[in-house]
Amino acid sequence: AGSSIPSSVRKVSSSRITLNMCASSETSTSTGLRMEDVCEVGRKRTGNVIEGPVFVVGDNIDTDQIIPAEYLTLVPSVPEEYAKLGTYAMIGLPDKLYKTRYIDPEDTNEKGICRTKYPIIIAGDNFGCGSSREHAPIAIGAAGGKVVIAESYARIFFRNCSATGELYPWETPERLVEKFSTGDLARVDFENECVVNVTTGKEYKLNPIGDVGPVVDAGGIFEFARRSGMIAKK
Repeated sequence: AGSSIPSSVRKVSSSRITLNMCASSETSTSTGLRMEDVCEVGRKRTGNVIEGPVFVVGDNIDTDQIIPAEYLTLVPSVPEEYAKLGTYAMIGLPDKLYKTRYIDPEDTNEKGICRTKYPIIIAGDNFGCGSSREHAPIAIGAAGGKVVIAESYARIFFRNCSATGELYPWETPERLVEKFSTGDLARVDFENECVVNVTTGKEYKLNPIGDVGPVVDAGGIFEFARRSGMIAKK
């Protein structure tokens, strides 16, 4: 038997989700930006480790907090709008609880694109609950996010992470929101299935990411299917 689409993502409807955006050849007429300039889908990691500062959030972070509905008019397949979507990632978090913002408009890369300092999010229970909007993982990914480590996820958000190729959704058996603080340096080790708090020197095991990892590596479910021979290549 040949390869099959992983069960954790195969139920995502391709008619409802923006997939494989970075394969688009579209160029913004106003800025000259190409999707490859703003989108890292399919290029989220080059080895077995993703390292960087973490952004810590609590339980029941819903999609309205990740990306409020007023920004859903932005079209992720348009380079300029994809980049703009990233500037609003996690903007719905309450200021009283989150003094540090996930993304600072003054933080730009060498191409002048706003990017977060925090490629890794550490979350509590039920991350991504609420509406099933696919813009939620896309916004985090567009901001420069690569990994979310949560105690549990809303089912559709988890699927959207891998189907879009935007985020590696790791799960943890421990309550890591009590082991990390925003700004701590972390190292996610894909081979050994663990995360190290480099700031404190403590290591924590993660649940296996399983067949979701290769889908994100490929750049989303469509590209994974193409590479696996399940659908015709372009």
